[in-house]
Amino acid sequence: MKIESLKIENFKALKEVSLEVVPEYAVFVGANGTGKSTLFDVFGFLRDCLIGNVRQALQARGSFKEVVSRGCLDEDILIELKFRMPIANVERLVTYKLCIGLLKGQPMVKREVLSYKRGRYGSPFHFLDFAHGKGYAISNEEDFNKPDEDLTREDQKLDAGDILAIKGLGQFERFKAANAFRQLIENWHVSDFHIHAARGDKSAGYAEHLSVTGDNLPLVAHFLFEQHREVFDRILETMKRRVPGISDIQAKSTEDGRLVLRYQDGAFKDPFIDRYVSDGTIKMFAYLVLLYDPQPHPLLCVEEPENQLYPQLMLELAEEFGNYTDHGGQVFVSTHSPDFLNGVKLGKIFWLRKEDGFTTIHRAQDKELLCDLVKEGDLPGALLNQEFFEAVTL
Repeated sequence: MKIESLKIENFKALKEVSLEVVPEYAVFVGANGTGKSTLFDVFGFLRDCLIGNVRQALQARGSFKEVVSRGCLDEDILIELKFRMPIANVERLVTYKLCIGLLKGQPMVKREVLSYKRGRYGSPFHFLDFAHGKGYAISNEEDFNKPDEDLTREDQKLDAGDILAIKGLGQFERFKAANAFRQLIENWHVSDFHIHAARGDKSAGYAEHLSVTGDNLPLVAHFLFEQHREVFDRILETMKRRVPGISDIQAKSTEDGRLVLRYQDGAFKDPFIDRYVSDGTIKMFAYLVLLYDPQPHPLLCVEEPENQLYPQLMLELAEEFGNYTDHGGQVFVSTHSPDFLNGVKLGKIFWLRKEDGFTTIHRAQDKELLCDLVKEGDLPGALLNQEFFEAVTL
């Protein structure tokens, strides 16, 4: 399932933003404070709403007052996603629309709709439609031989008005679209990697996927070595090519039942524990563990992967992120690195800027000047350095 378009209203600096064509691999650039982190936080916010509830997701960001766009306290936050998923063996464009506002001073899901076209023609049909904690869902949506009026409609009432309907109904297989969309959101990965969290020994345990902060890196490395040795070996071979000197990486158990990563430099007889290894080496290894996951995340969001990494690695890292889509995942990356941008095609680049205090997003491929310059041999990173992206969006 891939996100194909995105519409956001009144979410922090994203007062009115639409991305009509979202590629599988999208790279966002722009000056500090233009809204790149806010754009990625939309996905984190949706995931937090699903895991907990809307009130908790808002409180984690200060409150509704802090999340809604400045000057828009009396308006609603709107998030609309369109994505493709197979239903009855046919790829269908599904729309999810979430509207959040205040009712008597309390945050409320004012409207939540999941819809798609049942046939080639006509308007999208609402298979889930809730407002203020009440609504309905269609339980036999795959019965396309029945007319709309004969579908089984189940009326439901949620325990509270700040709970997403897809959280409850998405647990049931009979609500196909809701179930699939819930799984999609649950498996999103919005990275908040911290190098200090990834360092050091960890209590022995089990971890299939790298955490948001990367604090379970040794556990995932050990899991891959034990359960997916071919994947671990690919990661190690890539590290050898990308990071000079690295000849081996091991997740070793200590006598008191902890795990620690040890890195072998070919020039030395004994390996180093990670406290003596560079930030860049650990970060590159963590990114490869994330990107080579045997069960890829449907959506992977990573901010500024260039931090702590040698500039010469940027082209190769851009290539690794692009390859992630070959395994069914979708990747959004923000960057300030011209070297990273040189490894990305123009059609995958979006430029963010602030206008009157709010974010606007521009697709690089839509700017004729940028297309002409790239055709003449200019690299996107060079155009970024020369401020052409800023010039064409003024």
